[in-house]
Amino acid sequence: MFGIGPWELMLVFAIVLLLFGGKRLPGIAIGLGSAIRNFKTALKEPETNTNHENNLLEGQKMTTEQKIATRANT
Repeated sequence: MFGIGPWELMLVFAIVLLLFGGKRLPGIAIGLGSAIRNFKTALKEPETNTNHENNLLEGQKMTTEQKIATRANT
């Protein structure tokens, strides 16, 4: 796993435990897990995000076209 052995993982875990304490460590792990889950979900659904961005861009184009038409009429 990325060239990190069991002793290095134990050292990193010990340092994290010393820095954050045992009470805050589960909350940090839960937050990290949910962030990874959200990232994976976002990677699996790029079409939804792209469609939403396209709709926003179309709305901006329409307002720009409306501004140009309004300026031409005045």
